[in-house]
Amino acid sequence: MAGAMSVDGSIVRIDRPMPWVGRLLSLPLLAASGYLLWNVALGLRQDFSGFGRLADDLVPVLVFTGLGLLVGIPGVILLTFRYFVVLNETLRQIVITRQFGPLNIRKHRDLADYHFISITDDCDPELTAYDVNLCGNRGTEPITLMSFTRREEANSLANEIGRVLKLPARDYVGTEPDAD
Repeated sequence: MAGAMSVDGSIVRIDRPMPWVGRLLSLPLLAASGYLLWNVALGLRQDFSGFGRLADDLVPVLVFTGLGLLVGIPGVILLTFRYFVVLNETLRQIVITRQFGPLNIRKHRDLADYHFISITDDCDPELTAYDVNLCGNRGTEPITLMSFTRREEANSLANEIGRVLKLPARDYVGTEPDAD
C-alpha cells in the first residue's frame, strides 16, 4: 500500500498499478509488430538500393505495415497504461487520469459531490477483492480508488484517505448491494 498513495499537503495521489500480466501480454504483441515492421524496413531498403522495384512490393509493404501497426498499438497501450486519481482538497477537485504512451485521458469531478469512502467486496467466497470507493449521493458515479485482497489493507487506505479529506469511511463488506 505504500506505493499506492502519496500525500503532499492537501493533494492525495492514488496510483492503481497495472497488473504484471498485462505488461507481460504486451511483449508478444510488440515482438510480432517489430518482426513485421522489420521486414517492411528490409523490403524498402532493398527497393531503394536498386535490387527491387517498389511498384512490385507496394501491396506487401502496405499490408505488413498495417498489420505491424494493428498488432503494435495494443502492445504499446498495454505496456505503458497507467491509471491514477488525484484528490485536491484545496481546489475541491478530483482528476481521474488514464494514460498510455503520450496520450492522457482526464476526467474532472467536483470533490463536493462525494461525501464518504466505502469499502465493498465482490461477494465471491473463493477470491474476494475489497474495493475502496469514493461515493456520493444517489446518481453520483462512485470512483474506485484501489482494490485489495486483504480487508486490513482496504481499511487502512480508507481510513488514511478519510483522515486527509475529512470524510467518513464506511465498511459495507458482507452487505447486500442497493437496487440502484
